Amino acid sequence: MKARSVVFSPEAREDLLILGDWIAERAGPATALRYLARLEAACLGLSTASERGRRRDDIRPGLRVVGFERRITIAFVVSQEQVTILRLHYGGLDWDRKSDPI
Repeated sequence: MKARSVVFSPEAREDLLILGDWIAERAGPATALRYLARLEAACLGLSTASERGRRRDDIRPGLRVVGFERRITIAFVVSQEQVTILRLHYGGLDWDRKSDPI
């Protein structure tokens, strides 16, 4: 099984910051940090068996999505050498407005 490096796009990094702020406001900073640590570990875990998840070529060629703890959709692409996390979509956030919950 080939191991690939995992990188976060600028948009995915912004998603992490927004999500962390959103959780911290509702459940406290410690809860937000624990949740983000689990989410980051799940993303980094895509370094092995990277071709998992559901293919969504209808949205973008090569796009894959996988769920995390029933609330996050991790959108990523896989190349020969790396996995790029493109976006992290949280079910309770309005992504058009970025910071407001639905």
